[in-house]
Amino acid sequence: MDTTWAAVAGAVTFLWLGMVLAISFLEAPLKFRAPGVTIPIGLGIGRMVFRALNLAEAVLAAAVVVAVATGGPSAAVVTLTAVAVAVLAVQLAVVRPRLNRRSDAVLAGEDPAENRSGAHLYYVALEIVKVLALLALGCTVLAV
Repeated sequence: MDTTWAAVAGAVTFLWLGMVLAISFLEAPLKFRAPGVTIPIGLGIGRMVFRALNLAEAVLAAAVVVAVATGGPSAAVVTLTAVAVAVLAVQLAVVRPRLNRRSDAVLAGEDPAENRSGAHLYYVALEIVKVLALLALGCTVLAV
């Protein structure tokens, strides 16, 4: 892969990785432990934060795709890019709508303990896959 495009792809990939780690694995669980943050308040904050994160992720994913496509990538780089982008697409198109419906119900007064949703578990599992793909992609493009 061309070294300039590899550097761009690596930088954008690690920026994307850092944002996912900071929001999904640090901010999201901690906000519910803050004093005075109720489940409805936490859900409202979470929806806004994840909407912004997902928008930033879409922009960063597009930038990674452009850098990778322009740089003459190896098969491993193409595969890792495809995995990261596909996971994001599944999260946005399949899991997030389910999470939004669930949070709408809780915000409308439904008891969160009733009818627990497995959507969060799917989202977390996909986040782990995405983190591993981004880490591998960043290391692979920078190994050029």
